[in-house]
This record gives sequence, C-alpha cells and structure tokens, in this order.
Amino acid sequence: MKIVSIHEAAREPFIHPVFTGPNVTKKGLAPNNNEFKVNMVNFGNGVRNKFHAHDSEQILIVITGEGVVATESEEHIVTQGDVIFIPPGEPHWHGATSHVEFSHIFVSKSDYVQTRLED
Repeated sequence: MKIVSIHEAAREPFIHPVFTGPNVTKKGLAPNNNEFKVNMVNFGNGVRNKFHAHDSEQILIVITGEGVVATESEEHIVTQGDVIFIPPGEPHWHGATSHVEFSHIFVSKSDYVQTRLED
C-alpha cells in the first residue's frame, strides 16, 4: 500500500499544446505506477483544454474551484466533489470557468493515447 498526499506532491508547469493558455500546473500522484496515470491538474481562470478524445476511459475528480466539462452537445458546471466519467472515444474538453481556478485529479490508463480534435 502507498499513500500519497496531494499537499506534498511537487507542482510543476504542465505545458502541452492541448491547453488554451499557459497557466496550467500538475502534480504527479502515481509516478511509479505502470497501470494508471494519476495527476492533479490545476487550470488558471478561463484556461481549458481543447477538444480531444482518449482511447480509454478517463475519470476526473473535482477537488477545488469551478470548472466546465463539455462534449460536442452539452456543457456542465462542476464543483468540488463531482466525479466525471468520460468513455473512450468521446470528444470532450474541460477547464476553469472565467472567474475562478479549477483543479481536478485525473485517472486514466498509463498508456492511453490522446487525440487532439481542435487546433
């Protein structure tokens, strides 16, 4: 068994072309896990990721702030305690609302493939 505190994990810039802005950080919560990728991601006000899809299920657990999760046909405001299950292949995006930061923990297979669907 291993217990990881999100308060003690190192925060680092999360620079990736999928984000709409530079104010994104991450904390790796399972760095030595071969089966799952588990990160805490923080989005600055108004920053989101672009439409994308994964080849495996993704789980988001909202821990602070207020965010938006969206598909091609719907948008939902999410807050602390909400858990979002995104099925494989579903085009989606998620990020902070314009007025507050947003943090979530994401869980996915460690070898997932992400396809960006928006430039």
